[in-house]
Amino acid sequence: MKHKVLLRALMVAASVIFVSAWGAAGAVADDIKVGVVDTERILAESAPAVRALKKIEKEFLPRDQEIKRMALEAKELQDLLEKEGKSMPEADRRSKERDLAALNREFQRAQRQMREDLSLRQNDEVATLQLTASKAIQVIAEAEKYDLVLPLRDLVYRSPRIDITEKVIKALADK
Repeated sequence: MKHKVLLRALMVAASVIFVSAWGAAGAVADDIKVGVVDTERILAESAPAVRALKKIEKEFLPRDQEIKRMALEAKELQDLLEKEGKSMPEADRRSKERDLAALNREFQRAQRQMREDLSLRQNDEVATLQLTASKAIQVIAEAEKYDLVLPLRDLVYRSPRIDITEKVIKALADK
């Protein structure tokens, strides 16, 4: 992970140095067109991202409701044991305690499994969206004759006039 961050930082630095070197070359610098794109914003605000989020929410809603039902059932059983546990016959109390322990284990397992499945599903959707966004960025870059498009995340400063994020979000709205 550290290597990827370091490599990305080095690539951005090299790109900036490259652009700066071209800038020092004089008239040639006027021909270089650079853009930046906020990929985080695209992943959050674009139409495909919003659709993917709704799709995932709909997909996981039944499991979420089942987990909430289990939590409510466990709370009701816990409350029953706290209120009436001392007055219950010993066998009934132990049976309810075992039921509560089993329900808590099942609840925790279901929660953990849902978190894992949700994370995998989100990663799949993000990967698909990144590929779609990359293609849209490339189409815009080629159509508008950009020489270099950098991710905004790694930049210290950028002028708003070179930010093409809005164009990418609009292009993705049609997909």
